[in-house]
Amino acid sequence: MTTDHAGLVALVLYAIGCAATFGWRSYVHSRRTGSAGFRGISGPVGSAGWWGGVLFVVALVAGALGPALAAAAVLPARESTAMARVVVGALLALVGFVLVLAAQGALGSSWRIGVDPAERTALVTDGWFPRVRNPVFSAMVVAQAGIALLIPTVLTVAALVALVLAIQLQVRCVEEPYLRAVHGASYLGYAGTVGRFVPGMGRYPRAGTDPATTSSTRGDVP
Repeated sequence: MTTDHAGLVALVLYAIGCAATFGWRSYVHSRRTGSAGFRGISGPVGSAGWWGGVLFVVALVAGALGPALAAAAVLPARESTAMARVVVGALLALVGFVLVLAAQGALGSSWRIGVDPAERTALVTDGWFPRVRNPVFSAMVVAQAGIALLIPTVLTVAALVALVLAIQLQVRCVEEPYLRAVHGASYLGYAGTVGRFVPGMGRYPRAGTDPATTSSTRGDVP
C-alpha cells in the first residue's frame, strides 16, 4: 500500500474515532443529563493539570495532522508501506476507539471531560472498571498506537508520546487527588486493589492508604 493511501486510511479512522468518542458521546450525555460533560483544562497556567490539558490538545492536533499530511504526500515517507503493518495498525486503532466508547458508556452520568472540583459524581467501579481504573485512557493509547503503527511519521509518534504524558499528568495530578478528596476511603480501597491503566499495575500500596507520592475521576481528557 502506498504511503498516501495508508495516511488516508489512518485519517478516516482517526476522524471517525474522534467524532464518536468526543462528539457523539457528548451529544448522548447532553441528551441524558443536560450537560455536554466538558469541564476544560484543570488548574492554573503552568500547573501539572494545565500541562496535561495542553499536551492533550497537542496530541489531538498532531494525531490528525500526521495522517493528513501523509495522505497529501507532504511529510517525507517511503513510497510504500507494509500491508501487514497497515492491517495491524488499523485493527488496533479500530479496537481502541470501540473500547473508548464502551468504557465511556459504562460511566453513565459520571462521564466527564476534565474535572470540576465542585462537582460530586458517583464512583464507578463496575462494568469496565473492576480490573482497570482508567479504561477510557488505556483504550485511547491503544487507538493512537494503532494510528502511529498504521502510518508512522514524526507527528503520529509525537501524538502518541504527548497523549501518554497528558494522561499521566491528568490522572496522577488532577483526577486521583479529586477522587481521594470526594470519595475518601471508598476510592482508596478501590485503588488499592485495581490497577491504574493495566490490570495489577499502579495500585496504591495497600487499601485504605493515602499515598503522598502515588496518585482515575471518571473523566476522559484534561
